[in-house]
Formats: sequence, C-alpha cells, structure tokens
Amino acid sequence: MIPYGKQFIDEDDIAAVVSVLKSDFLTSGPQVEAFEAEFAALVGAKHAVAVCNATVALHLAMLVGKVGIGDRVVSSPNTFVASANCAAFVGATPDFCDIDSDSYNLCPEALAASWQDDTKAVVAVAYAGQSPDMPAIAEVARKRGAMVIEDGCHGIGGGFTHEGKDYKIGGHPWADITTFSFHPVKTMTTGEGGILVTDNDDYAQLARKLRSHGITRDANTFTGLGDSSVSLQEQGSWYYEMQDLGYNYRLTDLQCALGLSQLKKLPAFIERRRKIVAQYNTAFADLPWLQTPKLLNTKNAGHISWHLYSVQIDFAALGQSRSEAMESLRDQGVGSQVLYIPVHLQPYYRKEFGYAVGKCPKAEAYYEKALSLPLFPKMSDADVDLVIQTVKNLKPL
Repeated sequence: MIPYGKQFIDEDDIAAVVSVLKSDFLTSGPQVEAFEAEFAALVGAKHAVAVCNATVALHLAMLVGKVGIGDRVVSSPNTFVASANCAAFVGATPDFCDIDSDSYNLCPEALAASWQDDTKAVVAVAYAGQSPDMPAIAEVARKRGAMVIEDGCHGIGGGFTHEGKDYKIGGHPWADITTFSFHPVKTMTTGEGGILVTDNDDYAQLARKLRSHGITRDANTFTGLGDSSVSLQEQGSWYYEMQDLGYNYRLTDLQCALGLSQLKKLPAFIERRRKIVAQYNTAFADLPWLQTPKLLNTKNAGHISWHLYSVQIDFAALGQSRSEAMESLRDQGVGSQVLYIPVHLQPYYRKEFGYAVGKCPKAEAYYEKALSLPLFPKMSDADVDLVIQTVKNLKPL
C-alpha cells in the first residue's frame, strides 16, 4: 500500500540518533541549540525555539502574544484542528473566515469583510505547502492592531515571491511568529516535534522560558525568593527561578540530531516532491472530473514545498461516492486521505461556538470534493506511475 505520506529515514539519520544515545546529553543539550540555529538560518529568522510538537508551538504563540479571554483569533477552516484549538487553549474565541478557491488558503478579502473588533490575532495556514497571501493578510490584521501568526507546518523550506523579491515561509516581515511541524508525514521529521521562529526578542525569550516550566537560569532576570536572610538570597550554581507558569514542551537531543540530519536532505526532499507534483499535474490535466491544485501566484511555482497533493474530484460526474473512490484506490494499492474536514463544522466548534454550515461556503465546497493523493520523497517512479494509472482507472463508466 502506498500511503498518502511517509517519512524518509536513511542510515545517516540513524547514525545521528545513535551518536546522541552514546553522548552525555539526551535532552536539553547541544543538539537542541545546533538544530535551532540551523533552522533559523534556513528560514531567515532571528530566533528558533524547538518544542515537542507544532500544536504546542501554536499554544506558545498565543501565550507570548498575550492572547486570552475576551480576544478573538481568526484562522482558516481548511486546516488541522490545532490551528484553531490554540486559541481555545488560552480562553480566546477561535473563529474562521473563508478560503480562496485557488490556493485553498485563508482569503484576505474574506478576512477584512468578516473582521470583528475583538480580533487579537490571525493564524494564516500555508495549506499543502503553498503560502497564503501574507502581505495582504498582514495589511488587514496590523492596521486593526492584530498580530499575525503564520502556521507554516506544511511549508518547511517553501516560500513565495512578492514585488520581485523571494521570501521564505518564516523569514519575512509579514508574520510576527511562524510555527512548523516535524511530524513524520511532513516535509522533514524529528519523529514528533515542532518549532517556533520569530524576529521578536521578547517573544523568543518568553517562549524559551514557557517551554520549560516557566523557569529561567538567567541571573540578569532573577528577582529573589522574597526574604532578606542570607541563606535564601544565596544564588549559587544550582539556583533557578520559576517566574511564570510554564509547561514541559521541550524537544530532545535525540530528535534534534535527527532534525539536523534531515535538514541536510531537505532540498532533495523538496525537489522530489516538486517533480512528483509536476508528473501528476501533467497526467491529470485532461481528466474533466478532476481539478489539479491551482497556484495563488504563478511566480511562486518554484517556491512551493508541496507537503500535500490535494485535488478536487467531481464525484457525481465520476459516478462514485468519495468513499467508493477511496476504496477502489485502496484495493489497487493506493492510499488517499481527506484533508481537511472544515474545522468550524467539528462537533466541538458547533457546540461551543454555534458555528454552522454556510459560515465558510468556499471551504465547505472544497471539502465536498477534496482528496489528497500520495506524495512523499521515498516514492519510486513505479509508485508514481501506479498512482497515476489507478486514478485514471476511476473514469466514469
């Protein structure tokens, strides 16, 4: 069975992890700092804070941005639930605006039209690895006093062009914070893991503190234990202070060693993904019941990292339900997935916030036809050919 996504692990990756197992530090050691530095350099950000998964990176983004009760956070409905759940974690109101019909990303015009005065932050998702219109989204948000959080979990190594200049996801001025995921199906992996990048010194400092119980060992920030006695004021090598209520959101040296090894292969991973997407697009171009992915901007074609290959299928014209089509593909050895169910229609969001069908009609229409086909760098040419032929075999009778 060819799955819709899969990690690529080779002997170099295994050796990197084994070397850490033989070292003095399994966590909170030198591999973490090295990985953060290399990832920050990759995207062009000043700071990178490695954490145990991308969901907590989004949670930390809410916390360092001081988002909380009484605030509203707007995201795309076409995403994994974590992009909205992060707002609920801090007591804010998660909200949604519709997508554009080309990139399936949050639409700046819809964002402006649906804006509410209590909106504190916007979470803009780079769906499938294609960046949304970040300059336009930032213009809408910032002129109204809201921060911009870029959910780049699908977009590691990707970017976009704006006014003739190339930018990396996570390395441009239109996001205050960007988060990434290293789950095994993503462009590169640390097993589980995530990272938060920012150019804001205060955000980075607080994120580092909150990922480790709110504790600091920086003597320049110590406030003492509240007593004048000598014994309580001594601050030796053991001393630390918990200055905020934090969490254990750390990423291990084992995972960061894997991440460092994977970073070396990232360009090849992305190139292979782009090649497969090009083969798919050519093969499926003449199928009247299938729409290949569109580009928000054709100038971005060479910058998209392509985490997903999501097509739109007219199942009515095909004469099959989506379940029947997926079963047919599976019977021939081809896995597929539906990404994503509109978040605002999940039972929790309907129950807690009263969202209903019709709130985001373009996202709902996209969902009705969405299907993600296999895309990962370990796919052989034979695998790609099998996917192409199997999809073509779905033709109407």
